[in-house]
Amino acid sequence: MTSVVESLVRVGKVPFGKGVFARHDIPKGTVIGQVKGRVIDDPDYATSYCIDLGGSLSLEPRAPFRFLNHCCTPNSTLCISEVTYEDGSPAPSEITIEALMDIPKGAELTIDYQWAAHGAIKCLCGSPKCRGWVVAEEELPKLLKSMKRKAK
Repeated sequence: MTSVVESLVRVGKVPFGKGVFARHDIPKGTVIGQVKGRVIDDPDYATSYCIDLGGSLSLEPRAPFRFLNHCCTPNSTLCISEVTYEDGSPAPSEITIEALMDIPKGAELTIDYQWAAHGAIKCLCGSPKCRGWVVAEEELPKLLKSMKRKAK
């Protein structure tokens, strides 16, 4: 039996590696799937794919959502839900992907990485509203100010 995630998305090639694509039209508001992976408890852990869960926890996602690419005007978003174990103690958060708009069959699913200014890299998303950097919108002024200071 095919899972919901496998029936809605596929991994394919993009100019800079891999991406996640819609197998079918996906209506706005659809929960596309759950991001599964390994939870790491290390405040210094970082990779190109990991998702910050807060505190010292990170999620190293498995395919297909490991290959979600950044866009400054994304068509989907990460939704983080707090989860508790049966005994009431906190469990690692659950992360799902939700469509922000209608996504046509064949379109690449993208999210806004919203990185902190200290981790920003040049953005190549191609969006007309591209910020120029893979950085959270509210962090952009801090990044630009820091770059201006370094240039002097």
